[in-house]
Amino acid sequence: MRSDFGITTKGEKASLYTMKNQKGMEIAVSDYGAVLVKVLVPDKEGDLLDVVLGYDEVSGYESDGLYLGATVGRVANRIGGGQFELNGRNYTLTKNDAQNTLHGGTDFYNKRMWQVEEADDSHITLLLHSRDGDQGFPGTVDIRVTYTLTEENEIQIHYHAVPQEDTLLNLTNHSYFNLSGHASGTAMDQEVVICADAYTRADAQSIPTGEIVPVDGTPMDFRKGKAIGAEIEADYEALEFGRGYDHNWVINGAGYRHAASMYSEKTGIGMKVYTDLPGMQFYTGNFITHADGKDGAVYQKRGGVCFESQYFPDAVHKENFEGPVVKAGTVYDTTTAYHFSLVLQRD
Repeated sequence: MRSDFGITTKGEKASLYTMKNQKGMEIAVSDYGAVLVKVLVPDKEGDLLDVVLGYDEVSGYESDGLYLGATVGRVANRIGGGQFELNGRNYTLTKNDAQNTLHGGTDFYNKRMWQVEEADDSHITLLLHSRDGDQGFPGTVDIRVTYTLTEENEIQIHYHAVPQEDTLLNLTNHSYFNLSGHASGTAMDQEVVICADAYTRADAQSIPTGEIVPVDGTPMDFRKGKAIGAEIEADYEALEFGRGYDHNWVINGAGYRHAASMYSEKTGIGMKVYTDLPGMQFYTGNFITHADGKDGAVYQKRGGVCFESQYFPDAVHKENFEGPVVKAGTVYDTTTAYHFSLVLQRD
């Protein structure tokens, strides 16, 4: 179902596409930024609860600096020094995070109109034509993002691209989840599991040092599950640098697999995250200060958390990290999914 979502400052008409399944779950995606606007999930009382932070109309997303629900590219996360070398040529990017490039620079993918290639009650495919030199990256590439809502209450996000020249690609989704409801305040009492034995250490500017550090015995250990806020204020370098959790975890295993889980005791809603990518940025909304969100909600610090599947940050500069270089004519194809269920009894 398509509905109007407002008009941009450029005079572009934005639309909202709503998908529903037979179990009552509902999601909404806009062609502005290919953003995930709503995720309504049945709670333990049988009521539909919106569990992602967002805005009522396109104007909110135009002015948004938090990447709520955003499709992020060409390269999510950070590139140190705002430059990289590829095939003997140096490419200079826009520095928008101290001396570094964050989420592609300032010409963000979530600030553009995407073309809707197809849409029905269960999925939507959006296309962005990215020219050679876009954001400073080489090679023309058509990027397709498909959101699918399954009958198993799962949101599958599929990314597909074939560049015409060697380039970098590292796409992700930047939704903020709060399984007690998007307007319920802090998410710090909710439980998270991260299936990772290690994380990538970073400096004070969140650029990885190249070190892969075991989580064992540190506040970064979420393998057995714990409340997000249990150790977030611990005296630990990574947490001090990030002002909370804002780090890349090295997800155990390979291929498409379980990466993380989240659970709210208040609502009984549980979520599992799956991905085929090597890393995941777990970010706890440390820099939210005051955002006027949907339905009159005001979002504050740590009101939602992100699970950003990805290649490791600054991988283009780290020989020991799997890199985001995609050769000309090679298919970039990756899937991340968020599966929702009721968890009425804990193990």
